[in-house]
Amino acid sequence: MNSLTAVEQRFADARPRLGPHRQQLIRAMVDHCEETCFLSSREVAKRYEVDAATIVRSVQALGYSGFADFADDLRQHLMTRMTPYTALKAATREKRSIADHVDSSLQKAHDNLNQLSSRLDRNQVVELAKLINRSRRVLVVGTDFAASLAYYFAYGLSVLGIDAEAPIASAGNLQHKVNVLTRKDMLIAISFGQCLRATVDAAERAARQGVTTFGITDSETTPIARCCKKYLIAGVVSPSFLNSYVAPMALISAVHVACVHLNPKRSLTRLKPTNREYLSGARWYREPKNGAGSL
Repeated sequence: MNSLTAVEQRFADARPRLGPHRQQLIRAMVDHCEETCFLSSREVAKRYEVDAATIVRSVQALGYSGFADFADDLRQHLMTRMTPYTALKAATREKRSIADHVDSSLQKAHDNLNQLSSRLDRNQVVELAKLINRSRRVLVVGTDFAASLAYYFAYGLSVLGIDAEAPIASAGNLQHKVNVLTRKDMLIAISFGQCLRATVDAAERAARQGVTTFGITDSETTPIARCCKKYLIAGVVSPSFLNSYVAPMALISAVHVACVHLNPKRSLTRLKPTNREYLSGARWYREPKNGAGSL
């Protein structure tokens, strides 16, 4: 069975203190989180035919400072409870044009990015970059769809001269890769929502070996946040059947930037040999001279 999400735990803890009407209201918001988590407090109030102040007082009774914090946990609750099928099914029921669905997707990605920008602790990004720079080797683990993030992360680090790898994410391969890590190494685990077992297992195995672990996830209550020594949060909320990775990509890019400027001399030394190739090398496509090779 799934463990309680943050909003469910708060509701369970506060329930003895709540009246029946308030319990019913909160339960309705949680049960229909696929709709309510994207609404403002006024829009939720309109939906349940109460005033906005009632909504705010209800979520404050759960221990939230305001509706925005409640909505954040509600979105995380949605991520752990919805499957790609149910997400798509809910979206297809909405009476929107295709262009409207595209706009909704772009807006959610924009919201995730804005939230990252406003809430990210820059000092934690610098701390992660320092850990990376001090490590002998960095293993970046992401499975399934998050494998693309792991590859991007590791590739950017390797360009800077850091021994980084995003291994093929089969359970056996990950186990062998983690087994050879030492206290001088580092494992970065990337997973969201309920989190994939292979990624969590790799992080837990590394931690037991004394390896420094760092997570990138979408909530402080996810398994990755609980099993890694430290973590950074980037939202992946999407109205589609796949997570939106706009914010995690921006976060990883920020870590790359921090790594560059912690040791700019090393970065320039690594990049200098590629300068000529970028300007005139055979790596880039060039139009054939005199039309040669054209059809």
